Amino acid sequence: MQGQISANRPQAQFLQIEKKFKAFVGGFGSGKTYAGLIDQAIHFVEKPKVNQGYFAPNYGQIRDIFFPTAEEVASGMGLKVDIKVSDKEVHWYNGRNYIGTTICRSMDNPSSIVGFKIGKALIDEIDIMNTEKATLAWRKIIARLRWADKRNWVDASNGAAVTTTPEGFKFVHKQFVEHVEKKGKHSYYGIVHASTYENENNLPDDYIDSLFETYPPELIAAYIDGQFTNLTSGTVYRNFNRVANGSHEEIKEREPLYIGQDFNVNHMASCIFVKRGNGYHCVAELVDGIDTPSLIKTIEDKYPEHKIYMYPDASGKNTSSKGASISDIGLLKAAKFNIKAKNQNPFIKDRVLSVNTAFTKQKIWVNAKNCPETTKCLEQQAYDKNGEPDKKSGVDHQNDGFGYFCHYEMPVNKPTIEVGFMAMG
Repeated sequence: MQGQISANRPQAQFLQIEKKFKAFVGGFGSGKTYAGLIDQAIHFVEKPKVNQGYFAPNYGQIRDIFFPTAEEVASGMGLKVDIKVSDKEVHWYNGRNYIGTTICRSMDNPSSIVGFKIGKALIDEIDIMNTEKATLAWRKIIARLRWADKRNWVDASNGAAVTTTPEGFKFVHKQFVEHVEKKGKHSYYGIVHASTYENENNLPDDYIDSLFETYPPELIAAYIDGQFTNLTSGTVYRNFNRVANGSHEEIKEREPLYIGQDFNVNHMASCIFVKRGNGYHCVAELVDGIDTPSLIKTIEDKYPEHKIYMYPDASGKNTSSKGASISDIGLLKAAKFNIKAKNQNPFIKDRVLSVNTAFTKQKIWVNAKNCPETTKCLEQQAYDKNGEPDKKSGVDHQNDGFGYFCHYEMPVNKPTIEVGFMAMG
């Protein structure tokens, strides 16, 4: 193997861990994914033709993060990769010699992680997922670690590496801290924490400052310092204050209306916004509608001369609150509403963050008089025992509709980094 590659202090510590399961827990830009891929590359060189796996929360991360980072790591280590996008595989070469394949899979549907065997796994950003799904994905991945070739005496050293930003006391803390302490599994598990500051030399000059500008104070310990911290204390929308974020705005004649929409049988929830200057005001609500056809009729009857922009639950592409063959979003399109929805819903934590940040930065306001249910829901929704917004108390529907709108129009975008040595994370 030719080429040279360097590692910062926590990356070097991570690479030196000789345990079956190891975790690199770091802030944004701390070099997590990069370190994980160096680990993979070293394993391919030392254990050629022992296939490995890469697992991410969604296919977008595989495409946008893993593929380009694999190319950078391979180049820095004197290796080559052949990326098979359609097969979601990366083939590794040392010169002309094939040394193994990384099989890439999304953890969004853990039941699909079947039908192959690997010697090592790299699991990226698992804490983004809710704890239940993350636990199921972990078990499915561990079940794939069954590479064995006794005929050729291949020592696959089966194991898994986790690289993630901490999202509170979720899966990684439970598996690598609580489980280890409770079961005395210290010989099996190792963990390294990394601050964004420790990779500062490989980041743009203004990157860390932009993180402080982008994220509220309660997230800095996690997203910059890489520490486990309680992100689920108190209410979900902790930054909402009905006085500081209060509005007296009303709907004006013929002005465009922007409607965040959650689909639920007998609990259709709509938050209706108007634009004022550089921000938006929630000035009306529709609560406990029966189904999508009745929702459409209500909107057409109440707002006949308004252009309607709908921000619906993206899963409404596939389902119908009416039980009909046409989807909820299909019905909205047929009504000539303008649909604003991505291919899939954002992660819940990203939706919550966009709402809280919008309140903090005074980009969104709520007319509590006209929207009493929405106001109550924003004030009362708490976290459940798994660290997810509670869905059982009945104060979630309006918040979901509110969040779909906020995340589409005011997403919190992590400052980007050019792909390069030690810069990915």
